[in-house]
Amino acid sequence: MPPIPLNQFVTAARSGEALISFPTDTVPALAARPDAAGLIYAAKQRSETKPLILMAAEATDLWDYVQGSEAEFAVWQTVAARHWPGALTLVLPASPRLPKAMNPTDPTTIGIRVPNHPIARHILALTQPLATTSVNRSGEPPLLTMAEINAQFPEVLTLHPDELAALERKYGTQLNQLTSSGLPSTVAKWTGTGWQILRQGEVRLE
Repeated sequence: MPPIPLNQFVTAARSGEALISFPTDTVPALAARPDAAGLIYAAKQRSETKPLILMAAEATDLWDYVQGSEAEFAVWQTVAARHWPGALTLVLPASPRLPKAMNPTDPTTIGIRVPNHPIARHILALTQPLATTSVNRSGEPPLLTMAEINAQFPEVLTLHPDELAALERKYGTQLNQLTSSGLPSTVAKWTGTGWQILRQGEVRLE
């Protein structure tokens, strides 16, 4: 499917009937409305034992999807304030608001993240939080360019190059000059008393 304008891109994502892809600070995201996360599992041929990440433009967009004590929220928000936007995914206890489709085999937890990428955050502000993961068939390396994504996942919607160029001008930078490590985020799971590092990326928790 050819790339499309931003308004169509956002409308398609919000409809819950389409997959979209956009650049982030790590690898490009494959994204869907949270309750339509099954589209991601089907496209990637991904095991439902592997949960997805809920990504948003701001931390305040994510806290309603998790639950904990006042003391726990204080810890989580301190870590988020230090490392977000950034390449850190926090795996926290899920609230009833979280659609089961996000984590079919363990809907009690959810990974949340705010990317350090202005275009990603611009899109997420328009769509609201999305279920996300990397763009690839399960077990294969993540795809790193929109051209690769369009070729291997023709059903996934991407932004028209003119729209990307307009966003680059808006934020005063070029896409290839934005922070993009090509590596997944660090994943830290809350144990109830501290953090368990499930995947070490560039961000290190002290």
